[in-house]
Amino acid sequence: MASAPAQQPTLTVEQTRVVLSEVIQAFSVPENAARMEEARESACNDMGKMLQLVLPVATQIQQEVIKAYGFNNEGEGVLKFARLVKMYETQDPEIAAMSVKLKSLLLPPLSTPPIGGAIPAS
Repeated sequence: MASAPAQQPTLTVEQTRVVLSEVIQAFSVPENAARMEEARESACNDMGKMLQLVLPVATQIQQEVIKAYGFNNEGEGVLKFARLVKMYETQDPEIAAMSVKLKSLLLPPLSTPPIGGAIPAS
């Protein structure tokens, strides 16, 4: 059963900095760090498993913070917050830096192909 769409929260650049900082700090809370580590270990660096196991945990951690700022407590709230951050990234270097930090907490480091394995340009 669909409910009426909630008013999307609007945050200023300053408020977005605060919320983004709180989200990043939430990943440092021992309980949340343990949940993320357990999910990562279960995923074994497999991108498909990362999406199935790590992403839901990361989404829950973010939801716990952003719901206090008017975002809904479903995945849609996290997406709306991510869009807001993306919008402010180009305007505010501090938000851009925090966004990179948040992404590094969510995504595994990408392995680069060996130097000798590159496809030659034609």
